[in-house]
Amino acid sequence: MLQDVPPPEGVADRSAIEAALRAHGAPVRFAGWMFAGADLRGLDLAGCEFVRCRAGRADFSAADLTEARFSGCDLNNALCRGTILSATLFVDCKMTGVQIHGARTLGLAFERCLLVSAALHGLSFRRARLDQLDFEGADLTEADFREAIFQGCNLRDANVTDARFEGADLRGADLGALRLGDATRFKGAIISRQQAAALLSGLGLKVA
Repeated sequence: MLQDVPPPEGVADRSAIEAALRAHGAPVRFAGWMFAGADLRGLDLAGCEFVRCRAGRADFSAADLTEARFSGCDLNNALCRGTILSATLFVDCKMTGVQIHGARTLGLAFERCLLVSAALHGLSFRRARLDQLDFEGADLTEADFREAIFQGCNLRDANVTDARFEGADLRGADLGALRLGDATRFKGAIISRQQAAALLSGLGLKVA
């Protein structure tokens, strides 16, 4: 069981987090910490747990977040450039505008997260069960959704250029107002009759 580290008063900076790791020995649980905008580049946070933390605009670039868990956190506009996100889990997090570039993401998972306008270029969600993820306006260019199952997800206005959807079950996803050119981007996916009817109505056709 991870040891809880009491948060300092006010906003914590890099030195406060480093001091907590030295004093308690990593990994630890950060509950209720505020480190918005903090420079956390290169820190070893493997196995740590973050609960209800406010970390908007925090820079996790090149940090090690292997098997770390984020629950109920505000990570809006956080930066993960070259971050190790292997087996990292984000649950019930606000991640609007988060940027993940060049990261190691084997086993990375999201549950019930807001990923509106997030930059997730090339991420793999292959064979994942995607539960209540809001990708509206997100950059999903070259993402891999092969054989993924979408439940209560939002893909409205997401950029899915060159993304792969072969075998993906999109029946539980809001695809927005599809045009014929958009539909080709979901080639190989499974959609519902209602979604197919919406696509055809956009072409001026009616399903009898």
